Amino acid sequence: MSNTKLGLLVSWPTFWTGFPIKMLICFMLLAGGLHPWSGLGLELLLLLSIPIDIWALGVCSRTVFLERLNVDSQPGIGLRLWWKWALLSVIYLPILYIVITTTTSVAKSVTASIIATVKASIWEIPVAEQISIELVMWGSIASAVLILLLIGWMWGLGALAQREVSAARKKDGNFEEIVHFWDLLRIPADQGLFLTAFTFSGVVLAFLFWGILPETTPHPHDEYVYSNVLKVEPPLKALKVLKSAEKVLKKAELTIVELEKNEAKENALVKKDDKKKKAEEIKVEKKPTTPKEPSKGGS
Repeated sequence: MSNTKLGLLVSWPTFWTGFPIKMLICFMLLAGGLHPWSGLGLELLLLLSIPIDIWALGVCSRTVFLERLNVDSQPGIGLRLWWKWALLSVIYLPILYIVITTTTSVAKSVTASIIATVKASIWEIPVAEQISIELVMWGSIASAVLILLLIGWMWGLGALAQREVSAARKKDGNFEEIVHFWDLLRIPADQGLFLTAFTFSGVVLAFLFWGILPETTPHPHDEYVYSNVLKVEPPLKALKVLKSAEKVLKKAELTIVELEKNEAKENALVKKDDKKKKAEEIKVEKKPTTPKEPSKGGS
């Protein structure tokens, strides 16, 4: 098997084996207010991904070796392959980024000069067609270079994996026996302990997630002045309303009785006043009038 194919067969399932667990870590970091793509969140994600990658690489590499090459690797293949692949990636991936960035910028500048020459000398290119032509021209070049560099990366990973294949021992038997052997390896020795640990880990992660999840409901500042606040009336309780209505009616009845009493007293006082006035008028009318004195001086 070629180095490129072996590197791809081992790296691709390794990525997808550890991806769900890494996504869970990303969700936990987001719940804690850390972005897993920058700063402290990225550092924690890379640090926590190390044991996941070692485990996934050991599982997937041993599977590929058994199913495709009929060899059983030595114990600890995950850790050995991980540090070798990590060292190669630390050296190779920055070079890949620099080459891709340089190639893209050069391809864009060359494409722009070609388009400018065509527009000045041959014919005018519409804007939409110009954007499509430029994207195809520099994008195809950058994509081809990227594919070649990725193939080189896979070749390096496969070359490191080939050393582990050379050190592995040959596994005798047909394909069905090899698959059965690998199935037996995947069964845990203590299944009860494995189930308990798996369930306990899930419960702990669930409580941890909801514990560190921040409050997402927006709240105004303490010094915010409320205006146009809609008052939400409490739900209507029939018995309470009836009792309060009875109390109000009783108070209204007592008030009406008091008003009637006061009105009766006022009417009685008014009648007394009218009688007094009439009596005084009658007395004034009955008084004798004094005769007028004759004027002095005669005729």
